[in-house]
Amino acid sequence: MKKIAIIMGGYSSEYKISLTSGNVVYQNLDKTKFKGYRIHIFKEKWVYVDDNDAEFPIDKNDFSVTVNNEKITFDCVFNAIHGTPGEDGLMQAYFELLGIPQNSCDYYQAALTFNKRDLLSVLKPYGIKSATSYYLNLGDEIKQDEILEKVGLPCFVKPNKSGSSFGISKVKTKDELLPAIANAYKEDNEIIIESFLDGTEVSVGVINYKGETVVLPITEIVSENDFFDYEAKYLGKSQEITPARISEDIAEKIRAVAKKAYTILKMSGFSRSEFIIVNGEPFMLEMNTIPGLTTESLIPQQARAAGISLEDLFTNSIELALQK
Repeated sequence: MKKIAIIMGGYSSEYKISLTSGNVVYQNLDKTKFKGYRIHIFKEKWVYVDDNDAEFPIDKNDFSVTVNNEKITFDCVFNAIHGTPGEDGLMQAYFELLGIPQNSCDYYQAALTFNKRDLLSVLKPYGIKSATSYYLNLGDEIKQDEILEKVGLPCFVKPNKSGSSFGISKVKTKDELLPAIANAYKEDNEIIIESFLDGTEVSVGVINYKGETVVLPITEIVSENDFFDYEAKYLGKSQEITPARISEDIAEKIRAVAKKAYTILKMSGFSRSEFIIVNGEPFMLEMNTIPGLTTESLIPQQARAAGISLEDLFTNSIELALQK
């Protein structure tokens, strides 16, 4: 039976969501094939947490743990850390150096996709559309008129490297711009300010399933709030409709772009990309490589719509990692 380390937690504002995702993975592992170990990764400690919530420190030299005088090493790592250090390439590089298989994409793809600016810049020459954007780094002079002349109002101010909509603001007036920038800087020292795309928001997962690149059913996002923010994602303030209520022609365009991006980037593991459909054309917002795996999350919803159970989804992911 393969021993699977399920890493969860992380160093960002997303750690609580990650713990929920990790526990869903733990609960839905195929117990006939795998023995799961919940590994909490925090700045102050890396620990294995058993079913009685007892904690055992991880030896970072070889990513092992000693329990009752028995040293345990792992056959594979299931990465459920949203944000740093699980989604930005740090953990992927660490496990590659140790020679331990892990189920997410490789470290370069993780670092690239975690940086919204770099991701969209790499995909743009391939004809993948995105919003008009303006970049700021902490310490840059903030030229409000120049920003608004380029992106217009309303616009979105986002941390360049974060997830779960932390630090994102929709700016409707000039007076709201500086507070929105300050809010984004709480999450990251780089900011991306984007023009407002007026259209239908959709989300689509792409996975490697049994050796084939598979595009999952598309989800339409209808937020009760101004946009698909934290409340909409996790506190029920949205409708998530799978399959999306869009024409087959538009659905095919989205599937093609999502698969194209996955292929161009030489992705592996899970990905979930967000698009806004404007005048029948998909504009990419971002790509997530450690998407939420809570019961409310989009990838599990889309997998169910495709007839793939969580147990099958996770088994497939681990088995592909073990084959690398």
